[in-house]
Amino acid sequence: MVYPQALLEELERAPGVPAFEHGSRRTTRGELAELIGRFVAGLRAAGLGPGDGVAVATGVTPEGFAAIIAAQVLGCRVVGVRPGLPVPQLRHVVGDVAALVVDEASESPELLGTVAGSPILRIGPELLARYEEPVPCGRPGDIATVVFTSGSTGVPKGVAFSYRALTEGRVWRPPVPGSAHERLGAGFGRFLLFGTLASAVMLEELALCLFAGGTAVIPEELPDFPWVLPKLRITAALMTVPRLHQVLDVLRTEDVDLSGLRTLIVAGSPVPPHKLAEAFERIGPAMHHAYGQTETGMLTVCGAGEGIGSVGKACDTVEIEVRDPSGAPLPAGSEGEIWVRTPSALAGYWRDESTTAAVLRDGWVRTQDLGHLDDAGYLHLSGRARDVVIVNAIIHYTGPIERAIAACADVDQAYVVAVPDERTGEAAHAFVVPVPGREPDLAAVRKAVAAELGETAVPARFSFVGAVPVAPSGKPDKAALRKSIVDQERGRE
Repeated sequence: MVYPQALLEELERAPGVPAFEHGSRRTTRGELAELIGRFVAGLRAAGLGPGDGVAVATGVTPEGFAAIIAAQVLGCRVVGVRPGLPVPQLRHVVGDVAALVVDEASESPELLGTVAGSPILRIGPELLARYEEPVPCGRPGDIATVVFTSGSTGVPKGVAFSYRALTEGRVWRPPVPGSAHERLGAGFGRFLLFGTLASAVMLEELALCLFAGGTAVIPEELPDFPWVLPKLRITAALMTVPRLHQVLDVLRTEDVDLSGLRTLIVAGSPVPPHKLAEAFERIGPAMHHAYGQTETGMLTVCGAGEGIGSVGKACDTVEIEVRDPSGAPLPAGSEGEIWVRTPSALAGYWRDESTTAAVLRDGWVRTQDLGHLDDAGYLHLSGRARDVVIVNAIIHYTGPIERAIAACADVDQAYVVAVPDERTGEAAHAFVVPVPGREPDLAAVRKAVAAELGETAVPARFSFVGAVPVAPSGKPDKAALRKSIVDQERGRE
């Protein structure tokens, strides 16, 4: 069986069940299967087949999802296009595709200009005029999709997944009985689908919803958290850590009925322990904290009362090792870099052999995250291998510093970045979000960091901020924080 055969069979199993809901429109699984077949016929008529690159730029719609699946039925390489990309990044993302599938809402002169000379296939009656029975013909070693990262470092990296990974991985097939995916899926009766279909994590959760027999509910406007959850009777949702902070801000002062919520997955970046405890208390057993990467999919998941301070145990099909700098495995309790192995992992970075060689080793993925496994197999994160401040040639990881600050009284959130310093090369600058209406005692904060990590780990500078900027990925935008300080320094020169 080749991807996406398992999905097609799932749609046939219950054709009358709604797959998508958008306002008053409901698209059943049978109607979704029909859409996929019509896209297959239209894309084939455009000359597309195995190995061809197809960019898909659409809103979050049944048609957008059907176009992605249909292109993969034909064995194409699908590239999802995130909305709002600047022209240089658009050129990087869609510069080598054979065709562009676009809907009216996503079409723009900038986008069309980047694919000049390639067919532009607009979603409408002409493209969908005929139907062809979908018969997957992807070749295992071919690339099925390239997911481009947010580009916060300049040029987005293209994370490439093969048809073998999508066929053998756990995401696009019925969940293993008793697995974490099956337990999570039980809450996906009505899954909130928003953002972009170019998001690997959102597609992973959509797959979980469909294989669990649920319905993906698309809001008619930008979702207003947490109010959107009871309004649309949502039972499952995915959110980033900054959005969790916003939700908790509301729940501290207002009564929002979240009794219908069964599964809330927070992912994208670590959640400070005190914030996670508050989330479990205010949101209840629906709250789950997950850890994963674009390159691997979800690796661990942790529910209320599990592995306190951890991000959970490895999901089924996932192996986790913690290794020293030489790549040798470390025993439980030892700090090191996290390596993972899973059939869902990337095949490599698109046209980037050097980065691929640095991250992929003998079937294992170097996450470049730091942490340890405890005796019970729970994974504890401590920071990013690359998220460091080098002060006087001494490396300090920002993760432990952030956690030490966030644990202090009157501190809600903390983010530490490296900024240039004439005396020490780099210095640590901490951005602190206070608890609303409170003012942290900086002397106490410095003392707490020194007590836990040593005097040299205490940030040289602190800034109090009401909120932090959020990157397109939904994560806290440390690059923007760092730039704000660098620009201030330049303005003083």
